[in-house]
Amino acid sequence: MKLSQVLLAEFDQEMANTRKTLERVPDAKFGWKPHEKSMTLGRLASHVATLPGWGAETIRGTSLDMAPEGQEPLKMPEGNNTKEVLDLFDQSVSSARAALLEASDEDLAKPWSLLSGGQVIFTMPRSVVLRSFVFNHGIHHRAQLGVYLRLNDVPVPAIYGPSADEEAF
Repeated sequence: MKLSQVLLAEFDQEMANTRKTLERVPDAKFGWKPHEKSMTLGRLASHVATLPGWGAETIRGTSLDMAPEGQEPLKMPEGNNTKEVLDLFDQSVSSARAALLEASDEDLAKPWSLLSGGQVIFTMPRSVVLRSFVFNHGIHHRAQLGVYLRLNDVPVPAIYGPSADEEAF
């Protein structure tokens, strides 16, 4: 079995759980944040929605500079409401899934680098970047989003087992 097929099975499972979480984000709370240093609920939901698309960038490119010298820093798209966030998410998932379907084991073994201002932050094989920088990063922020939902009395979906609000998952 190709490595892309293994990654795709995990990707599909995590994206289904992520969509369940994003669907619960209330439009009326997009500006809410639990602490002054925290992202707003809308910004966090948008970040979660766009993270899967980094998978396509990883597979199809060799690097990404978050703050290219002489240019504006990379700005991620943001939704203004739940529908827009879900649209961003669906586009992001679609592009990443297509890239994964096309990827060979050789493609996934090639190095990929994250840069800031031309300085290398890290270089890893694409498959490792997908698992850590894309999948795990997304799971981390999805869990953070679950806390935001809980603090706003929004039922948290069951993900890896029951939540306090749902028995079935």
